[in-house]
Amino acid sequence: MTDKLKVGIVGGTGMVGQRFMELLDQHPWFQVTAIAASAGSAGKTYEEAVQGRWKLSGPIPENVKRIVVQDASKVEEVASQVDFIFCAVDMKKNEIQALEEAYAKTGTPVVSNNSAHRWTPDIPMVIPEINPGHIEIIAAQRKRLGTSTGFIAVKPNCSIQSYVPALHALLDFKPTKVVASTYQAISGAGKNFTDWPDMLDNVIPYIGGEEEKSEQEPLRIWGSIAGNEIVKASAPLITTQCIRVPVTDGHLATVFASFENKPEKEEILARWRQFQGRPQELGLPSAPKQFITYFEEENRPQTKLDRDIERGMGVSVGRLREDSIYDYKFVGLSHNTLRGAAGGAVLIAELLKAEGYIQAK
Repeated sequence: MTDKLKVGIVGGTGMVGQRFMELLDQHPWFQVTAIAASAGSAGKTYEEAVQGRWKLSGPIPENVKRIVVQDASKVEEVASQVDFIFCAVDMKKNEIQALEEAYAKTGTPVVSNNSAHRWTPDIPMVIPEINPGHIEIIAAQRKRLGTSTGFIAVKPNCSIQSYVPALHALLDFKPTKVVASTYQAISGAGKNFTDWPDMLDNVIPYIGGEEEKSEQEPLRIWGSIAGNEIVKASAPLITTQCIRVPVTDGHLATVFASFENKPEKEEILARWRQFQGRPQELGLPSAPKQFITYFEEENRPQTKLDRDIERGMGVSVGRLREDSIYDYKFVGLSHNTLRGAAGGAVLIAELLKAEGYIQAK
């Protein structure tokens, strides 16, 4: 245990915080040593704090049950006990921004599951297989914050990971227009069917703010560093619809795309099969061996069958075919609370450690 980095989970009692507990149980590099949440949970053991609201199917990991939850607002106190933190708080945007910057200014790296800092110019928003180079902006961010070791890095919206990896593998063909409709699980709202009985036998064709994120965040992922900021890409043009469906976990996307240089179908399939990123090169603990898996069957990928591929860290694609209006259409699927949320953040932390940005204090 002594050679593992000490991790704090700020916002540890919510659904994503619970996922962090599950994923970090027996992690080879990281160990949870501190948990922080609202003042109402502070002073209770973690087991007491989540009593009656543990949302995962597995049990609470034994190594966190008796950790006493701290007040997340006591930044110096929490930061002094850890090497870095994961942040998954449920607060207003400006409050999250201030809290994460306060932790970073203590010299503590922050890997955030929140959306508050996704458009802060010098904060990298990372899918490790796609834009690992964006972490180089951290040097500029540290200067702004006045710290030599602290920083903030964020993960993007969970739903875009169902289709952005498949498109990223095809960037050489210069996609020009993309239409994506995402069918999103209720855990994306931090709920299960007990919390949200109205979702049973129901579809809600609106998720607040989600379409704007789905259309713009891929462009920042595909952007570039210019001076002290990340500048978003100008193409492709993306339009989306985001729909809540009665599924526990897994976001599925139907995608239509046109290209400046239209590839052959076999070229697309070869790109998907062969695609590897920095996590695969480094052999990071949470990295899927096969990042993108293509299913030949006409009725795959299916959310229930395929969301857990590669321990929930892989992306599934299927039904690639030519379209009468766009060049191609296909279906993508990713696990929203693993690849899309806590698991994606853990993979970012592994990348940051491997590249020397997170170290023991």
